[in-house]
Amino acid sequence: MTELEKGPTGRRRGRGARERILSASQRLFREQGINRTGMDQLCAAAEVSKRTAYQHFTGKDELVAEYLRRFDPSVLSGVFDRTDLTPRERLLAAFDVPPTTPLCPYIAAAVELHDPQHPASQTARDYKKAVAARLADTAREAGATDPEQLGEQLALLIDGAAARTRVLNADAFPTAAAIAAVLIDNAIPAIATAGDGDGDGDDRRRAEATS
Repeated sequence: MTELEKGPTGRRRGRGARERILSASQRLFREQGINRTGMDQLCAAAEVSKRTAYQHFTGKDELVAEYLRRFDPSVLSGVFDRTDLTPRERLLAAFDVPPTTPLCPYIAAAVELHDPQHPASQTARDYKKAVAARLADTAREAGATDPEQLGEQLALLIDGAAARTRVLNADAFPTAAAIAAVLIDNAIPAIATAGDGDGDGDDRRRAEATS
């Protein structure tokens, strides 16, 4: 027989409390912020008792950290794992962000928490480092002479555009993308960018550039 739990409304419910809690946290934390969302509200939205919530998470701190860990576990796979784009095109695709996209949850969490030792702050740092690393890896594929530096530059542009779009309520990503294009082209030797689009050609040009 399936194990059942009793939610706050008195109705008996099946398994899946943890997923409902995480789903409710993703919605509420994005809509109204972490600090303004209490455990009582989360439990009501997830239709679980507070006792059940604390059986799955030791407290709100752990829940916030898990919320961030599950938000984008593959680190922008929709951009970096695309096989229909050249490395340079993938770098620029990272800036193809609709202006209606909510503020990056990792930035929002770090700003709200004000505690670098909070587990969610560490998760946010790890994620941002992972984004820069994926940008650097792609820059390396594109033939950048200093891929780590380019990766950090592009990561900074992305985060800056996200914050500026939110503060000004105006799309800053097209401007950021134009700056990114200049940085990318300056970082990649001309021999590597000529005829960009042929994967085999990219490999051949890199080999010629280092010979």
